[in-house]
Amino acid sequence: MKFKYLFYAVAMMATMGLATTSCSDDDENDIVPPTQTDDDDDKGDPTDGADMVVSGDVSGTWTAGTTVAVTDHITVPEGQSLTIEEGVTVVFTTDGVGSNHVPVEFIVRGNLYCKGSEERPILMTIPEAERTTANIHKVEHEWGGIVAYESCDEMLIDHTIIEYTGGEVVQGSPSADAGYYEAGDDIYPQITTNNPNGRYVITNNIIRYGQSDGIYMMGGQAIIANNIFAGNGYDGEEAVNVKSGCIVDVAYNIMYSPNTNGLKLSSSGQSETRYQAEITAYNNTILNAGWRRDGEKGGSIYAQENVLANVFNNMMVNCKYRAQVPDWANPNNPDAGFDARSVIDYNCYVSASTKSDLIIEKWEDDGEIIMGQGIEYAWQGYNYAHEDYHFEQSVAEDGTTIPGVDSHSVIATEGNYYNPQFANYDLEGASMRNVIYDDNWDFHPTVNIEGAYSGSDEFARPHFSTSGLNIGGEVYNSPSVGAWFGCYAAN
Repeated sequence: MKFKYLFYAVAMMATMGLATTSCSDDDENDIVPPTQTDDDDDKGDPTDGADMVVSGDVSGTWTAGTTVAVTDHITVPEGQSLTIEEGVTVVFTTDGVGSNHVPVEFIVRGNLYCKGSEERPILMTIPEAERTTANIHKVEHEWGGIVAYESCDEMLIDHTIIEYTGGEVVQGSPSADAGYYEAGDDIYPQITTNNPNGRYVITNNIIRYGQSDGIYMMGGQAIIANNIFAGNGYDGEEAVNVKSGCIVDVAYNIMYSPNTNGLKLSSSGQSETRYQAEITAYNNTILNAGWRRDGEKGGSIYAQENVLANVFNNMMVNCKYRAQVPDWANPNNPDAGFDARSVIDYNCYVSASTKSDLIIEKWEDDGEIIMGQGIEYAWQGYNYAHEDYHFEQSVAEDGTTIPGVDSHSVIATEGNYYNPQFANYDLEGASMRNVIYDDNWDFHPTVNIEGAYSGSDEFARPHFSTSGLNIGGEVYNSPSVGAWFGCYAAN
């Protein structure tokens, strides 16, 4: 999760409304989107209009419609639970804690149940005066996100909006003291998990405007479905980042403008106590990934380090690159390669005919190109001879069959862009670097693109479609595989 902390200008579009769920029918909410302003100096008071002010240990129930001000780190103690009901607004101070101004952390040592509804989502945010486009990805206007410790057995986050998180992990940060992140090197994700035996259901949420990853999983069984991720990461990071000790289904999410990838899938850190990462990712729609980061990193999907990744029926729209699989020629190598049972195929890569406003320039050293290929269009990135593309099936020296990546995928080329003609999204006119999500957009294709997978083979079976995950006495199941690309079948 570490990255070099560079600052560059991110262009912001005019203020737009924001959605509350992704791959389900449009719904209504009364959440006010960020205000368009260049004034990013004002600090708000989180206690303004609050029904209760909290710090330290929290548990019990925050009742529907309550406004809660958080003025210091809060912790759900081990063995206890906190339930947050629909319509609750949780406002975190951006002043930080102590002389180091440590971003406020929402620490979960016990269990957390966020039970918002379509009509009344939960909102976790910063003071209203600071919710501006100018303050997106500004460390002085962020809180530290939800950090679930190894003692967290289960967590439900449903119909919840989580925004304006990040800030640098510094000396005195609880998550640094616990050994989860490194002071001076890491930036807070919006949701962190750590327990390989934990159970997590993260559904129907908006996870937006975070400085780092939307979800960073270092352990647990999880269903991540029907969410909108918007503008995740400032100078690196992804919408969903999964490491060893995880078994995860990721489905029917919209991942809009992640800085690097929509999905970063790795089994790094695998050990006797941190088992191999297994991820099934299907029917996600990933838009504009990678264009807010220069260089050859980023672009849609990244799979590495012995991960068992089955990734299919996803639609990548105007992303910078195809699925990247470093060291794919070294299967079953926990330090570098991948699990040869993996299937990353039957995906669709859509391109506009318009140029990006970030061109991946050629960098040369004594006449030798060492970076980039003058990429101006998504279709160019999809067809660029990237060292981490592995299209053809082959055989390793030990006789292991190395599967091709995207061997059967639909991949845009010059003049053949596979435009799905979304019901309401201007593919040709949309900026690839915008981070503001518009709830008027409708990503239902009006043109059917053939080539999606039926989902009949074992590799395509979601982990939790039948058995489900038991959270708080209720069983949640992963959604069924759709035999189409992306979140929606064509209208």
